Amino acid sequence: MKKNLLIVLIILVCGTTACISGQKKDEKMDKETMLKIETTLGTIRVKLYNETPQHRDNFIKLAKNDTYKGTLFHRVIKDFMVQAGDPDSKNAPKGKMLGSGDVGYTIPAEFVYPQYFHKKGALSAARQGDETNPKKASSGCQFYIVTGKVYNDSTLLSMEQQKNQNKLTTIFNALAQKHMKEIYKMRKANDEEGLYALQDTLLAEAEAEAAKQPDFHFTPEQIKAYTTVGGTPHLDNEYTVFGEVVEGMDIVDKIQGVKTDRSDRPEEDVKIIKVEVE
Repeated sequence: MKKNLLIVLIILVCGTTACISGQKKDEKMDKETMLKIETTLGTIRVKLYNETPQHRDNFIKLAKNDTYKGTLFHRVIKDFMVQAGDPDSKNAPKGKMLGSGDVGYTIPAEFVYPQYFHKKGALSAARQGDETNPKKASSGCQFYIVTGKVYNDSTLLSMEQQKNQNKLTTIFNALAQKHMKEIYKMRKANDEEGLYALQDTLLAEAEAEAAKQPDFHFTPEQIKAYTTVGGTPHLDNEYTVFGEVVEGMDIVDKIQGVKTDRSDRPEEDVKIIKVEVE
């Protein structure tokens, strides 16, 4: 274990140069916003959660100013999700790589977990990876709708066990990131003894922190959803879920079934005609 963690320290250095419970809400806040996403394959109706207000208000704003009009579902992966909202996808020629377009800002993560999770039909915000986006801020415009797949109980149990096994390493990595300058100096000086000493210190801190955290378990609601309608449980608490499909999941399934190229872009464009607030 110690040897493996030392390797992590070295890799980190090398890679561097790389629910409101019990509160009374007013009637207006209780009412969830509904929108229609009209596409060339049919209409999808979604609701936005009030518990993710920044994502809700941003999506409404973009719908009202026609940001999504003419954009494509540019990334479609069967049994996973369909992604849209890239402004650069408007009138994009065949074969053009898409997915990097934005509106010049990001939105802070609004995880309401485990209340909202990646069940089939979840409306979630896309984002850049953890390497450049450690706070998991959402794209200002790109979103995806989960299609996922159905899991059995034993697979979910294995995922729980894996998450708990990875907890110590995750905490250790976070601590190591805070000591990058120190680690880099010791690496440069070939100070293996110093690296081992720091590793032991960080490992003790990580073990103490891990002991404070309860083991991970899926909630009964997650287990029911993931073993019946399906979803993408490995995305939970990593990407903001800010709404869900209430009508037109058959259209989402139709979109995920289209033929795609090597970049997961549909060979025949699936376009958003408009997004309308009801």
